[in-house]
Amino acid sequence: MSNPEENPAEVLCETQQGTGVQLLEPRDVPLGGPRAMNVRRTLPQRSRSLIGGWCFVDHYGPESTRMHVPPHPHTGLQTVSWLFAGDIEHRDSVGSLATVRPGELNLMTAGRGISHSEVSPAEPTLLHGAQLWVALPDAHRDTAPTFENYAPSPFEHQGASVSVFIGELAGVSSPAHVFSPLLGAQLNIPAGTTITLSVNPGFEHGVLVDAGDVTVATVQTPTDHLAYLAPGLTELTITAATDARLLLLGGEPLGEAIIMWWNFIGRSHDEIVDFRAQWQADVIEGTNPSGRFGTVENFDGHPLPAPELPTIRLKPRE
Repeated sequence: MSNPEENPAEVLCETQQGTGVQLLEPRDVPLGGPRAMNVRRTLPQRSRSLIGGWCFVDHYGPESTRMHVPPHPHTGLQTVSWLFAGDIEHRDSVGSLATVRPGELNLMTAGRGISHSEVSPAEPTLLHGAQLWVALPDAHRDTAPTFENYAPSPFEHQGASVSVFIGELAGVSSPAHVFSPLLGAQLNIPAGTTITLSVNPGFEHGVLVDAGDVTVATVQTPTDHLAYLAPGLTELTITAATDARLLLLGGEPLGEAIIMWWNFIGRSHDEIVDFRAQWQADVIEGTNPSGRFGTVENFDGHPLPAPELPTIRLKPRE
C-alpha cells in the first residue's frame, strides 16, 4: 500500500488524551499517479493521530477502477489490506505472491524495510475497501519483514455478523501476528439491530462507518466518519437503523511519538532522509538490489521513485 501523494507532509503522531466519543471527519484525498482514485482519510489528522498502533486509515470505493501501484518501500509499520469488493495482486521483496480478496486479511510487516507492488486485473473492476497501517513500537520496528494471509470465519453476535481479523473480540481471536495489543474486526449489522460488545478497557477504539445509519454509543456517526472512543470503556453499544457495515479498530495507546513521511515511519528527520536515500540509490538507481528494501521479482515495470523531501527539516508539529 503506497501513499502516492505528490507532496506528502511529514506527520508527527503521538498519543493524545480525550474522553467520550470524538467524531473524526474524512478528508478527501485525490491520489494521482499510478493509483488515480479518491480516498477518504480519517487518520491521521490534526485532532487525532493514533488509535492504539493504528496510524493510517484510507477508505476508498466503491469505484470501478484499476489499481496499479509499482514496487514501493515501507519501514517501521505493518500494512493491513481489507477489501469489501474487488481483488488485488500483492508481490513483495520477501518473495510473497498473494491475491487480496474481500473478507481476507493480508498483513505485511515492513519492519526494517520491504518493498511491494499492488496490481488489480487488467480491466477496471469494482474496488471497495480500506488501506490501514499499524505503527510498530520502537522495540520491534527493525524486525525482519514478513507477509501473512488469514481468512477469518464470520460468526454471529446478537444478530450481527462479525469477522475478527486482528486481535480478539467476543471470545474469538485471530492468529495474525502483531507487535502491540490491537483489535481489527468487520461488523455487518442488520437494520433495526443494537449490539453490545465487551471491549478491553485499556484500549482506545475507532469505529469506521462504511455504510448505514449508525449510532456509536450515543453519537450518530455518518458514513465515512470514524468515531473515536477513549480508553476506559468495558462495553461498546452500536445501533444500526439501516443495514450497516463497520470496521472496529482498537489498541492499547502506543505511547510513542512517530514521524510518517511518504511510505516511511521513523523517529527522526535524519532517519527518514536515510530511508529515502537508500531507496533511491539501491532500487531506483539499481546500485544494491539486495539492500534494505530488496527487489520485487517478476514485476513488469519500474519501481516508484520517492517524492522530493521538504526543504525544511522534518520535525514534530506543535
